[in-house]
Amino acid sequence: MDVPLGWQLVKLAVSIGMVLGLGAIAVRVSPRVAGLLAGYPLGTAIALFFIGLELSPGFAAESAVHTLAGFTATLALGGGYLLCGRRDGLTGVLAGTAGGVVAFLAASLVLTQIEFNRVTGTLTTLVAIAVFIHLYRRVPDRPASRQRTTGWQSLVMRALLASAIIFTITGLAHVLPAAWAGVMAAFPVTMYPFLVILHLTQGAGPVATVIKHYPAGLGSLLCYALCVSLTYDTLGIALGTLAGFGVATLWLLIWTRVRAWRQARLATET
Repeated sequence: MDVPLGWQLVKLAVSIGMVLGLGAIAVRVSPRVAGLLAGYPLGTAIALFFIGLELSPGFAAESAVHTLAGFTATLALGGGYLLCGRRDGLTGVLAGTAGGVVAFLAASLVLTQIEFNRVTGTLTTLVAIAVFIHLYRRVPDRPASRQRTTGWQSLVMRALLASAIIFTITGLAHVLPAAWAGVMAAFPVTMYPFLVILHLTQGAGPVATVIKHYPAGLGSLLCYALCVSLTYDTLGIALGTLAGFGVATLWLLIWTRVRAWRQARLATET
């Protein structure tokens, strides 16, 4: 179907806003917090919303089931970027991107061959989260410096990357089956451009920190995808999206409280 220009402009504006917001958090707060928020349903919400708007709520709901398992491919992308993007500067960005994209596509190829339901898709990613948290346990935390990284060059690059990714995902959904559309919706639309900018401006250290803490924040994404897979076909994409954000926010609040309690307990014991 022909997509109205207004919808395309909204996709562009939302994608830019998400990336810029995440970048501001990394510099003003910490890349650790940014890594957790990168797991909040930002890019995935945009992709699934517009897939439902441009195709149908039912197709988007079916895609969301595969998105649950598709987050495993997103974790693979982070791992590939971390392994290959260890150098600073453009060389590190290009190597990290190549390694991350290859890892994402390889994992996606496997995932799309499997018939997932909500339970198996969720369990697949939960196992992957546990594995990657274990693998990243020795990655050091290196905070981002509070230097200015919001020049017009960064703005243009973030805009181009975020918009290109979201337009590619929603465009491919018109020609791909629901399994591929769902896995592609798991691509880190807002996190990847953020990683590129952070890598170019502050080096590989803070990027590794964001990737290290990304798996812990995926719980809200899982909650979101699970919710919209149940609600898009019954409530519609507008109410389904609101319900998804509500569930994701509740999970993030609970997770934050649990982490604070555990840290306080460890501090008391030591």
